[in-house]
Amino acid sequence: MTEVLERPVNGHPIVKVNLLKPQYTVTHDEASQATAAEPSEPVEAVDRDDNPLADWLTVPDVPVLPAWARTPAVLKANTSALARLCWWHTRFHGIRVPKYAVKTVWLASRGFFRASVGLWPTLSAQDHTAAVKALKAQTKLKPEDVDLATRLQMAHAERTRTRRWRFGAAAVGVAATALGVYLAPPLLQTGLAGAVVTPLAYLGRGDKTQLLDHGTPPLRVDMSAQQLNDALRAASLLKSGKGDDEGPKVSCVMGPVRDGRGWAVVFDLPKGGGKTAADVLAKRTTIAAELGVDEIQVVMSRVRAAQGGNASRVSMWVADDDPYLADPVPSQLAKMERFSIWDPIPFGQDARGNRVAVPVVWQSMFFGGLPRRGKTFTQRLMTAAGLLDPYVRHYLADFKGGQDWMQMRQVAHRLVLGAEDDAIEAFKAMLAELLTEMERRFAILRELPTSICPEGKLTPEIVERYNMPFIFFTVDELQEAFIAVSDEKERKAIIDDMARIARRGPAAGFISNYASQRPDAESVPTKLREIITIRACTQVTDQTSSDMVLGKGKASMGADASVLSEDHKGVVVLVTGPASFATVKNDLLTTAEFNALCAKGRALRKEAGQLTGDAAGDVVTEAGEQGYRVPAVVSDVLEAMQHSPRMFTRDLLQRLVNLDEDTYGDWDAEKLAKELELAGVKRTSKQVKINGENGAGYQRRDIEGSIPFPQ
Repeated sequence: MTEVLERPVNGHPIVKVNLLKPQYTVTHDEASQATAAEPSEPVEAVDRDDNPLADWLTVPDVPVLPAWARTPAVLKANTSALARLCWWHTRFHGIRVPKYAVKTVWLASRGFFRASVGLWPTLSAQDHTAAVKALKAQTKLKPEDVDLATRLQMAHAERTRTRRWRFGAAAVGVAATALGVYLAPPLLQTGLAGAVVTPLAYLGRGDKTQLLDHGTPPLRVDMSAQQLNDALRAASLLKSGKGDDEGPKVSCVMGPVRDGRGWAVVFDLPKGGGKTAADVLAKRTTIAAELGVDEIQVVMSRVRAAQGGNASRVSMWVADDDPYLADPVPSQLAKMERFSIWDPIPFGQDARGNRVAVPVVWQSMFFGGLPRRGKTFTQRLMTAAGLLDPYVRHYLADFKGGQDWMQMRQVAHRLVLGAEDDAIEAFKAMLAELLTEMERRFAILRELPTSICPEGKLTPEIVERYNMPFIFFTVDELQEAFIAVSDEKERKAIIDDMARIARRGPAAGFISNYASQRPDAESVPTKLREIITIRACTQVTDQTSSDMVLGKGKASMGADASVLSEDHKGVVVLVTGPASFATVKNDLLTTAEFNALCAKGRALRKEAGQLTGDAAGDVVTEAGEQGYRVPAVVSDVLEAMQHSPRMFTRDLLQRLVNLDEDTYGDWDAEKLAKELELAGVKRTSKQVKINGENGAGYQRRDIEGSIPFPQ
């Protein structure tokens, strides 16, 4: 059965073929008969041999517009590049105006000298001097010739008169010009000076003299088709020729042309060489070296058939400099009042400045990489989008136990902080609760009619009508959970539970959001990693580590996080599909902005009646909303005792140090007791019993009892 969808793609309808329930089978003979039975309209071909207009009517198979103006994006990029070029020239020559002024005066002086030398024969009447000299020589030979002497006297007198009026005219001209310049207003003086100096400076120039400095912008990267061929040949992607023959060359479909802050080119590899686009992607480092750039500046991808490509067509963009060192863009989420998780999450921008948004519905995510490279900030960006949708329920486990996720207590249905024994037990209980909820949802979805649940998945209507909000399951520093569990059977059970949630949960509205450092087989097993659909990796040490995060073989395809450096904080290699990846600089969402979103998310959930679980019972936040200021020591102690009804003093002090070493690093039992007493804590007992052991400690109910509430 086939179904033609209403929305066409590229002018062609999408046809769905149901292969599971075929209604009939068409044989070859039947198909031939059906084809023969259908009447076909005769079509006159333009290129018939007997058509005299065939050659004239042939449509040229070339683009109408030049390469730099074929799309709005390219036109905009080139316009922007022209503006930057003009601004660069303005600054370049502007700061050299004093130098140009001195050089102009020097050239004008030399021009004046050359003009004077050139005008001197005219001013001194050299044309008359030749006749005077000739007559003088003849007079010396014939001094008795009176007629010759008279002619000499007349010639000499004529030369004198000519000299006088020529020098006089020149003097009058110079004086008149000087007087005119002196009496003219300043603006006219400037114009007159320019009118005089410009021709003199032009006359004073030499063959190699240049008034303006060489104002060509220093392109850090220059590319031509020849350079591209040489680079591919050095990478063994093109065969070398013999003698004067260079060998086969690529066919450039577009470019190389300037595109923004770099060069863009789309090319086809020559046939017969046995090389494909995948081979080019695997040689990115070699190609970058041959082009004289760092591999982070080279962005390559295959051009698929949907974009008019083939298996040998490659799109390449080479940046002038490192495109990921610019200041990060502030996250759009920080200023939003509300967000729908059904929409793609604003994530960042790629090397060419294109915005990147990540759809997370029906997906699972994994973030990996070295510490202090922005991994948690990147993961938190995804969770922040869920804060602004009241129909997203958060389950969070932070096994690092620091300040990064603490304010999620205002929103999270379940919150686990730290990797101590009680936190691990709370995490196990969280997993059990999630699995129970997942099965409950599937049971409901199976019973719903297809008119309400057509694909067996959540819909916006089901989310609100049946109170089944999306569940955002966030786990940070995942490897700590597995390391903390020494029992192999329990560890395997945790892995199996998380794998089930990541594998089956998306259809029931579960969005897994995991993060870990280098995920080897011990810290994050392959069984869990390989079922994650969206992966992001910050800097790692080598390609093996990159493949552990992004998937096996991704580095050879070009998705290699090992090319990132220590300066690339907040930059990830993002893989969203088997052959879809990009290097992205994340938007910046600061801790203060994230905490503000937590408060905003709590207000949205209260308004929608979706504040549940641990967040609904958060006495510290509730007291703050009622106008009571909870002492910091009480808030921190409750945070440390979150998963325990009672705790020994020594353990409590250790957790407080882990929470905030600067504040609690030098505290002892006596200081802790004194500060809690000043905060209003009244201990019902100074001894607690845990697992049969008695010792000095605190009851959680005593700490909570110090927080007053209006009755």
